[in-house]
Amino acid sequence: MLAEERPERALGGALVWATRAGVEELHVLAGSEEAAGVLARRAAAFRRPPQVWLIEGATLSPAVPAPSLADGEPVAADDSFAAMVRAAGADAVVEHGVLIAEVLGLEVGRVVDGRLDVGVGKHDREAQRLVHGDRPPEESLRAAVAAVRDVRRPGAPAHEINQLAQERWLRSVVMARPELVGAVSLSPLPAPVPRDGLRTPAPAPAAGVDAEGRPVVVVCSTGIDVDLVPTAADARLSRDPAARLVLVVPEADDHPVTRDLAAALADPAEVVTVPGDWRRA
Repeated sequence: MLAEERPERALGGALVWATRAGVEELHVLAGSEEAAGVLARRAAAFRRPPQVWLIEGATLSPAVPAPSLADGEPVAADDSFAAMVRAAGADAVVEHGVLIAEVLGLEVGRVVDGRLDVGVGKHDREAQRLVHGDRPPEESLRAAVAAVRDVRRPGAPAHEINQLAQERWLRSVVMARPELVGAVSLSPLPAPVPRDGLRTPAPAPAAGVDAEGRPVVVVCSTGIDVDLVPTAADARLSRDPAARLVLVVPEADDHPVTRDLAAALADPAEVVTVPGDWRRA
């Protein structure tokens, strides 16, 4: 199978297709060294790992697994704005060295070039700078938090604000109520591969301690994401390869394909469902 569009997230789809087609030997090809390295790293988490190849011109070579976040230098962010973010009623989340302000999983601002830019996504941040460039960032952030909370709530009319980043909304609920997934405490864990943007769903990891005192990695997803399991296994590798791995999905999204892939890992993951009204938690 050739991994083309969003190649780093192609492994789950390839495994599902191979299983349904009765394939006994799966080979995944990627034309980018970076993508091939990520795929090879994720493939190694399965009991029967597919072979990943790097395409270089007219030749193929076995892909070398890329190092995980845990293997490289630790990333750090300028957290001088964290207190401001929390005072405004948002969560301060650090991902890949960037401090992000989130409300119920939705980004409403981030620190860029030493300043706090407020807005839902890149284009909104740019528009806010043009229209409200002279407004104190604390004031802009409080206004954004209030506006998002007014729309991003159960029972609110359908709006782009309450449709984006559903999996991160679920993560925020689970972190606030870790007992829903058998944990004592959870905090955000950076995704192994940076998100493409707010409009592209991607599993949302968290890490912490379960009720028995064991390290646990919890990965939240909504809808049917066939690459949830490879991404989750990658997140566990970045945090603690020996940790329990728990996949969290709404009841309506509990699909056999997710459970089959979870069981196919060398160290299987557990699937936990949350009720359909989880947004009210």
